[in-house]
Amino acid sequence: FQMRQCLAAAGVPVPRFRRIALADNPVLAARGVEFPCVLKPLSLSASRGVIRANTIEQFVVAFERIAALLVRDDVTVSGDAARYLLAEEYVPGLEVALEGLLIRGRLHVLALFDKPDPLEGPFFEETIYVTPSRLPDAVQRAIAATTTAACAALGLTEGPVHAELRVNDDGPWVLEIAARSIGGLCSRTLRFGTGMTLEEIILRHALGWSIASLERERPAAGVMMIPIPRAGVLRTVHGLDEASATRHVEDVVISAHAGQELIPLPEGWQYLGFIFARTERPADVEDALRIAHSRLRFVID
Repeated sequence: FQMRQCLAAAGVPVPRFRRIALADNPVLAARGVEFPCVLKPLSLSASRGVIRANTIEQFVVAFERIAALLVRDDVTVSGDAARYLLAEEYVPGLEVALEGLLIRGRLHVLALFDKPDPLEGPFFEETIYVTPSRLPDAVQRAIAATTTAACAALGLTEGPVHAELRVNDDGPWVLEIAARSIGGLCSRTLRFGTGMTLEEIILRHALGWSIASLERERPAAGVMMIPIPRAGVLRTVHGLDEASATRHVEDVVISAHAGQELIPLPEGWQYLGFIFARTERPADVEDALRIAHSRLRFVID
């Protein structure tokens, strides 16, 4: 909420938003928002608890679902995060993720990821990230400029930045921005200069050591965060060898284990694993990820 306030005050394009107390009557609260809207907790991560509502009825259901989520045993929130949620305007458009490094206030874009799967709700499970972006150069420059403005509004001047933006005919809109690097295993997609990892780039910058190059390697790369198709207990995974043998696929990592309880969004936050691909063209990377995923079969009871 405070991030939204800072960005809006600085004129950075963000969705219209308001904070709503969980003690409020959701029917009355719904009358004060425009639809479609997105409800989300003030904390949590990985799209957990993020729900789109198109009507007052859907708003009430989403409100109550988030309220129930925040009192689960596996959720730890306190302060305002335990008392409020955020309702914001749903912004249509393409979604991208920007990975950057701030050096003396200047944003160096390390990678811009396209998210080719539509993220239209009612939940917002991320799946595929592919870089370099296939958006026009002018659009990519606008994304970088908007992210730079967001960093300035938040007072960020040094270190890693991860930003999520939507892009439509009105330009880029900042959904989230944080002084951190990309999460999970997704950073494995990125290599710089002569093979330097994202983590090495960040550490060298933090230590004041020289960095030979911030330029990402030439081949396109991508990752699929394997979504949980339904709730249940994971029994086994079939097709791992076939998926791993898919052309352009570098690795398939199954992070869930047999016997693990699987909880899909919006209550859950985990993935079944990750698929990594790398080749010359972004389109071929995307195709490889989809083909490899189609060869996996998860037995869930």
